[in-house]
Amino acid sequence: MPLEMREICEKCETPLGHEAQACICSYECTFCVPCTVDMNNICPNCGGELLARPKRKPQTANV
Repeated sequence: MPLEMREICEKCETPLGHEAQACICSYECTFCVPCTVDMNNICPNCGGELLARPKRKPQTANV
């Protein structure tokens, strides 16, 4: 099952588009990098470590 790539920071509501750097925990809570730094890389929801979110691969049309 692929990660749910949320497109907004759960703390400050900054938009996090496909190419934006963001961090997630194991429960897929998503935060922008400045909020992650402010929270010392710890998710306030579950207490898990926040790590860099993988980048999405660009979608290609199947022709």
